[in-house]
Amino acid sequence: MFKTFQTYKLLFLRLILIVAMIEISIYFFKKELLFTGVFGLFIVFLLVREMYFYVRNFVLLYDKTIASILQNDFTSDFSKHKFNKSYDDLFQLYDTLKNKQNEQVSKDIIYRSILNNIETGIIILQKQDLEWNVFLMNEYFSNQFNVPKVSKWKYLKNQLPSLCEIIEEDDFQEIKTSVEISINDQNKQTFVLQASRTEIFEKDYFIVLLDSIQNVVEKKEKDAWVNLMKVISHELLNSITPIRSICQNLQDLVEQDSLSAEDLEDVKNSVETMLRRSDHLQKFVEGYRKLAMLPSPKKEKIELHQLIDNGIQVMNPLFKEKGIEVVNEISFKRWINVDAQQIEQVFINLLTNCIHALKDVKSKQIFISAEAKDNRTFIRIADNGNGVEKEIEDKIFLPFFTTRNEGAGIGLTLSKNIIEAHGGYISYKSEVGNTVFEICLVEN
Repeated sequence: MFKTFQTYKLLFLRLILIVAMIEISIYFFKKELLFTGVFGLFIVFLLVREMYFYVRNFVLLYDKTIASILQNDFTSDFSKHKFNKSYDDLFQLYDTLKNKQNEQVSKDIIYRSILNNIETGIIILQKQDLEWNVFLMNEYFSNQFNVPKVSKWKYLKNQLPSLCEIIEEDDFQEIKTSVEISINDQNKQTFVLQASRTEIFEKDYFIVLLDSIQNVVEKKEKDAWVNLMKVISHELLNSITPIRSICQNLQDLVEQDSLSAEDLEDVKNSVETMLRRSDHLQKFVEGYRKLAMLPSPKKEKIELHQLIDNGIQVMNPLFKEKGIEVVNEISFKRWINVDAQQIEQVFINLLTNCIHALKDVKSKQIFISAEAKDNRTFIRIADNGNGVEKEIEDKIFLPFFTTRNEGAGIGLTLSKNIIEAHGGYISYKSEVGNTVFEICLVEN
């Protein structure tokens, strides 16, 4: 309790003084100096009383401070006691815990604010004894499902029985599924349900996330349309603006009484420019048509090695011209069920991409490898080029996105669409010294 040496010293001095006064009073009584002896005992009484209040005040202050800490009540003001060095350790502990609690409260407010502004229904349950109670429910969950912020699981179950029954059936374990929920007896809506369970400081928590499939789809569609309109408007303006300027120039030339040889040369160059821009615009529209009207795959059994060889054979003249070494590391036989023409087009697109990536590399190499796992076939096409810049890695599969002046920006997008139409996926990753595109084909 008494942690400082100063406290012990003060108590010790008080005790010595009290004992000394008692001895002096006894001495006066022996000398029959009664009045002086009584006065000495009176002094002893005052010293004992002072010591009592000193210890009492110390203990009361100590108990009050500890009670405040235990009850998380940091509103007490102890500033008038801080001049007393005996309480330094106690007040330092109090201030430290007070600052930590203020920091935690600030974090809780920020976290709750973030959760309340997320367009995902979030509810966190906490297990107390053998029952689950609602620890947190964000505003979106409450508003979306028209549920008041209840604190008991049984009350939530009365409001959303379809959701709660699914959670109870899985015994509050990890869940990833879709669920149909009817709100206020209206038409059912489909939500993606993700739930996980975790234990923190020996307390059991169950976290439930609900996303409206309709909202997710609408957001993706909106983003896709915005990106598409940006690309289309950019391409159209790049062609229409110079064509309009050229037409204005031609109109001025035609309105002249006579045309000189220099004017005729200007007319010729202007027409060539308009034709060139028109061809570019036509290619752009053709590229969009290819993406929008991709036919369904006509699958047939074909040997993987043969399919790869066909693609390499088509590209061989370019490989020789550019001085590129192609290393085909596929040594096993594997029959796959695909549309040979479409998959061959994917290989050609990826190999073309490799050629451009190797433009500024001295020792140019392309590596082709494959791996078979159960019903999946993984095909890797890698080059030792400079790779894709980090800033544009997430854009390389977007329609019409290209870093090359002469590129149309549909090769990788078309390849992605073809592989996905086959039920597989294509991904990009950068490894040490290699840029890798990996195709995964799934045998159904």
